[in-house]
Amino acid sequence: MGNNFLNLALLIIFHFSMPTFSMKLTTIHTDQSVLLALKDHVIHDPENVLTTNWSASSPVCNWFGVSCGSKHRRVTALDLTGLGLVGTLPPHLGNLSFLSLLYVTNNSFYGGLPVQLSNLRRLKYLSFGNNSFNGEIPSRLGSLTELRRLFLYQNNFKGVIPFSLAYLSKLEVLYLFENQISGSIPSTIFNISSLQEIDLSYNMLSGSIPSVPRDLLLLEVIDFTSNNLTGHIPKDTFDHLPNLKELFLSFNLLSGRIPASLFKCKELQVLSLSFNQMEGSLPIEIGNLSMLQYIYIGRNHFEGIIPREIGNLKYLKLLHLGFNNIDGSIPPQVFNISTLRKISFDGNQLSGHLPSNMGLFLPNLEELYLGANYLVGSIPTYISNASQLTLLEMSNNYFSGSIPDNLGNLRNLKLLTMENNSLTSSRMSFLFSLTNCRVLENFLFGSNPFISSELPRVVGNLSSSLELFSAYSCNIRGSIPSEIGNLSHLINIKLGGNQLIGQIPTTIGGLEELQSLSLDENKLEGSIPSDLCHLNKLAFLFLTNNKLSGPIPACLGDLTSLRQLFLNSNMFSSSIPFTLTRLNYLLILYLSSNSLSGPLPIDIGKWKVLTSLDLSNNQFSGDIPTGVADLKDLTHFSLSNNRIMGSILESFDELPTLEFLDLSRNNLSGEIPKSLEKLRYLKYFNVSFNKLEGEIPEGGSFGNYTIKSFKGNEALCGVARLHVPNCKTRPLRNSKAKSNLKLIIYVALPIASAILVMALIIIILQNRRKDKLPTQEDMIPLGTWRRFSYHELHQATDGFNDSRLLGNGSYGSVFQGTLLDGTIIAVKVFKLELEGAFKSFDVECDVLRNTRHRNLVKVISSCSNDLNFKALVLEFMPNGTLDKWLYSNNQYLDILQRLNVMIDVASALEYLHHGNATPVVHCDLKPNNVLLDEDMVAHLSDFGIAKLLCEDVSMIQTMTMATFGYMAPEYGIEGIVSTKGDVYSFGILLMEIITRKKPTDEIFEGERSLKSWVIESISSSRNQVVDPKLLSTTGREHLKVKNCALSILQVGLECSVELPNERLHMKEVVTKLKKIKVKLLRDMRHVR
Repeated sequence: MGNNFLNLALLIIFHFSMPTFSMKLTTIHTDQSVLLALKDHVIHDPENVLTTNWSASSPVCNWFGVSCGSKHRRVTALDLTGLGLVGTLPPHLGNLSFLSLLYVTNNSFYGGLPVQLSNLRRLKYLSFGNNSFNGEIPSRLGSLTELRRLFLYQNNFKGVIPFSLAYLSKLEVLYLFENQISGSIPSTIFNISSLQEIDLSYNMLSGSIPSVPRDLLLLEVIDFTSNNLTGHIPKDTFDHLPNLKELFLSFNLLSGRIPASLFKCKELQVLSLSFNQMEGSLPIEIGNLSMLQYIYIGRNHFEGIIPREIGNLKYLKLLHLGFNNIDGSIPPQVFNISTLRKISFDGNQLSGHLPSNMGLFLPNLEELYLGANYLVGSIPTYISNASQLTLLEMSNNYFSGSIPDNLGNLRNLKLLTMENNSLTSSRMSFLFSLTNCRVLENFLFGSNPFISSELPRVVGNLSSSLELFSAYSCNIRGSIPSEIGNLSHLINIKLGGNQLIGQIPTTIGGLEELQSLSLDENKLEGSIPSDLCHLNKLAFLFLTNNKLSGPIPACLGDLTSLRQLFLNSNMFSSSIPFTLTRLNYLLILYLSSNSLSGPLPIDIGKWKVLTSLDLSNNQFSGDIPTGVADLKDLTHFSLSNNRIMGSILESFDELPTLEFLDLSRNNLSGEIPKSLEKLRYLKYFNVSFNKLEGEIPEGGSFGNYTIKSFKGNEALCGVARLHVPNCKTRPLRNSKAKSNLKLIIYVALPIASAILVMALIIIILQNRRKDKLPTQEDMIPLGTWRRFSYHELHQATDGFNDSRLLGNGSYGSVFQGTLLDGTIIAVKVFKLELEGAFKSFDVECDVLRNTRHRNLVKVISSCSNDLNFKALVLEFMPNGTLDKWLYSNNQYLDILQRLNVMIDVASALEYLHHGNATPVVHCDLKPNNVLLDEDMVAHLSDFGIAKLLCEDVSMIQTMTMATFGYMAPEYGIEGIVSTKGDVYSFGILLMEIITRKKPTDEIFEGERSLKSWVIESISSSRNQVVDPKLLSTTGREHLKVKNCALSILQVGLECSVELPNERLHMKEVVTKLKKIKVKLLRDMRHVR
């Protein structure tokens, strides 16, 4: 008994003496060596803070970012926030035994967190936010029992939230947002009684929200935004959260009703439940939450009426109920809350009139969304008293009466939309008032058919900032005022569907920013003014159904930005100008129902991305040009009702996406090509009223066509259901034909037999030769490894047939292959006759054998028969190259898809440069070498000229083989290869993806380059370089996309500076692009 007591006493003494022992074991010199180790792990210090300041010759307590305690003179705080450092954290950090604060926020540290951090038992404040750390969150962080704040936000952490974090009994703030954390939220997290804020937003968490088992009197903020949480919010959750101030649960998959217990949270200021699947009505008790400032419950399935009790919320700034199923009228009390800045009721089923005094008590209102409801009556004139309004959206309702003439009092208005109502206006008098709105950017009042008056000349006095003017289908009469040319920043004019007469004003040609001009469905006369040919940014020109005449201006061929050209249903004459085939990126061309004549352009094949071509109801003559077969993206083609002669092209079968083909009412002769049976998507086919003969094909889509597709051709024959004559086998007409047949048989049979015998001999000899040659495989360590013989690859690619060709590179060709088990592969066959091909094969094998990354193309195997044949078997990428997606209409990429591709490629380069013992330089970065799999994940390919750098060699000299336009200056001039050369190429690639301009584009000549063009545009704030397709949206979404694109261009410029040492590291690039993506997602989610 006595011994046991003694042992226990010794154990207690030992336990309490541990800190004293550790203090003796470590000194300030220990702290210094730890920090020097950290300095050694930093590979990039852009401001040279550590380089110049952290020196063993000066006291460590005087180093930048270092603080020491006054008592023990040991390092107690380390704050390296915002220095742009790139590197990893050494395990030595665990030896800073007196550390209570560790902040490395806003840098580019990467790699995992060292487990030795759990030794820092005095640590109270830990922040690794906004870096590039990855791996799992160490469970041993749960042993830091003094921790008050844990910030791991905006990194790349994966895995689950460790249950051990619940042991942090003094934790006050937990920020894990913007990572890739999955799994469920630990139920024990709400056992921490000291918790004040918890933010797990923008992760991949799933499961339900855990219940709160105890009173958490200090908890004020819960943010679980943008995860995959499901189920109902627990009914009793808010019984234990009396002081909750902010609740963010938007962008999840939550269902059920708002729990009644929520209304016990009298301190609640923010309620965010939008973008879920919640239902039920809005409880009247919401009016009891008197401190509420922000209500986000849009994009759910809420129904019923808006409780008038909301009018009790005297501090309310934002009320977002949009896109639910809420009905009834809007309570007048809502418009009496003077603190409101934004009201969003759009996309519901609201009805009734707006209160006549709406606007009198809204001095702070900035945005009002009432669109897409069933509201009736007039627009209250008092709306003009809401003087801070910047956005007023009232479209798609049943408003009637006159548009108020005092809207010009809203001097801050940027967007005004009243489309699709029944509004009127005497002489469009509202326009005179709106000239006072000097920052107005978007003005839409189209589809109000009762406006019915002339467009006054005062339209030219509207805001010089105006970008969109939409007045379609308003029965506007008279001519288009020439003063419209004063609106120098216009991007889009919509005046279609009116009663406009006269000529197109020449002044429109001075609108240098114009991208879309819609004047269709009017009564305009005269010719197309040549001034329109000055609109270098014009992408969409709609002039359909007017009375325009004369020839089509040849100078339209200079508008290389044109994507859609609609000139149909006019009175144009003469022929198609040959210059129109310069429009290489034209997607849609409609010239039907005019008086055009002459042959079709012989170089029609230059319209390579054309999807729809309608030339019907004209007087075209001549044959169908063979170049039509080059229009691989064509889906709609009509030549109906012309004077076309000759035969139907056999090569129509080379248009795989063709859905509509109308060749009716022409003078075509010959037979209908049987090859058209290959057009599997052809839904409409018409060759009626021609001079065709022979058998009507039966295969493919022809089984779906009726006699309407073929009538009016006297000599066609076919199956009975088409009501045409049966096709009879024709006997040989005379003995001369029979003797000719015998001659062919007597001569051809011996020749064919001789060829067959020779072929068998060659095959036998080749097989013997292959047996003698040793076959070796490059042993790539893959679980799916298997050997492939030349015969297998030959069979899989149909003998390396051209029809299987995917593309050609410097040293080889890539074919699509199908194995016997149905697996689709890509086979890269090296052209061994080229100098350097053997080395290219060896380099590519070496790179792909020693690298593994989700964004590198995966090698499955290789096949090498010494000097005869060398090939790599690669994973097949069904979505082809980035180049195809950028420059083809059918493969449009939006801003988020482009950004994802950039991040994928950057991640691949980061891995090649920093993820291997031997850095790899790709050397040939360009869109053709970026492949997209079925999920649109990008994979970097073609390592044929890649270079492997030794650890102690940062650059080498070599012969220049990279692609012109993408190679770094030091590579092209001196042949210097380094990772910074890849960074330069990546910068050019970024700019190309955003501008959709190749660096070799013909506009770049002399001193002008893609890079200088981007710099010029950004510095002049004109922003004309961004691909117009990305900016096809309007309003706030347009602005968010534009800002994102400009941010990416800025990164591209930072990558492509002239001096290699001033370029970014790929780790920095990845971090910057990911931050841009996070901001884009956040901005787009808050657009509505």
